[in-house]
Amino acid sequence: MSFFIQNAMASENTSSEGNSYSLIFMLVIFLLFFYFVLFRPQQKKAQEHKNLMNSITKDDEVITTSGLVGRVNKVTKNGYVLLSLNNETEVCIKKNFIASVIPKGTLNSLL
Repeated sequence: MSFFIQNAMASENTSSEGNSYSLIFMLVIFLLFFYFVLFRPQQKKAQEHKNLMNSITKDDEVITTSGLVGRVNKVTKNGYVLLSLNNETEVCIKKNFIASVIPKGTLNSLL
């Protein structure tokens, strides 16, 4: 009788090894899926925003994340921008709050 029990245990171990390989394979596929669907697009978007922040210069027309539209008057080295909303109003904002650069001349058509 003990002879049959040992054979049953041996066959159970070989099938569990096969299951562990398939489990590892499924986890790798799952992690790759998350990388390409979630992490990689987020990293690309962050890199594009960083490039936008580095390319901002004086007289660029920008829109902020809060919806302000204005012209850049001054860019400081510590990450702030002096934004002119109209002829009388200027606002100092952090560079990170600029959502996008709009084409030149758009501000004139809005006012």
